Amino acid sequence: MKDLEKIKKTVIIIPARLNSSRLKNKLLLEAGGKPVIQWVYEAAKKAKLASEVIIACDSDEIYNTVKKFGGNVEMTSAEHKSGSDRIAEVAKRHPEFEYILNLQGDEPQMESGVIDSLIGALHNSTADISTLVREITDKEQIDSPNCVKCVFNKDNMALYFSRYPVPYPRNEEFAHYYAHIGMYAYKRESLLKMTSLEMAMIEKTESLEQLRALYNGMTIKVILTNLNPVGIDTIQDFGKFKNIIEEQQN
Repeated sequence: MKDLEKIKKTVIIIPARLNSSRLKNKLLLEAGGKPVIQWVYEAAKKAKLASEVIIACDSDEIYNTVKKFGGNVEMTSAEHKSGSDRIAEVAKRHPEFEYILNLQGDEPQMESGVIDSLIGALHNSTADISTLVREITDKEQIDSPNCVKCVFNKDNMALYFSRYPVPYPRNEEFAHYYAHIGMYAYKRESLLKMTSLEMAMIEKTESLEQLRALYNGMTIKVILTNLNPVGIDTIQDFGKFKNIIEEQQN
């Protein structure tokens, strides 16, 4: 069975760093009786095209929390500068996995069907990496540096990612904008290659690690989705997520 072959080869790794610049210990904040990291883990476990889910953490606090709710967790170095570097450390320990999906630890609303679509797209593509985008029309989002924009070609291969509004609207009536959703699926060799490369100038300038891959000629397949998950970066984001959970439980 083709799907069973895929399932045997794919792992979801969730990088989970304790310290964050904008919201302290955000992965341990509780909504509906569960910490954020547990909501992410449980969403990942529902994906059909992955055989394993591993949380890659850097602290005893997260490690013990995950163990308490019965999750699969591995400790990683606290020195990693990016989530990709953290998941690469775990991937090196598991040569049995040919495909690795990086699911951010602060994305508790990611849907299993969207995760599977990203895994499936990479299995059926010659690309090194696959990722998600959604169309946006709100000018505040388009102009915000916190909303990363993506431009891609007719084959849905990424050309560039930027915090700046790209394409620049010289002729605004033609402009379409797509926001990047920071979830990636990697072929094993592509993840290990990317994380072995030096940071590129454009990556340092924009603070976007996917630009390291593009700078070095690697290919990124873009999958369009309507999903607009609440990523938790601020206390306001957490408040929105908590309200959603409480409404669902009531």
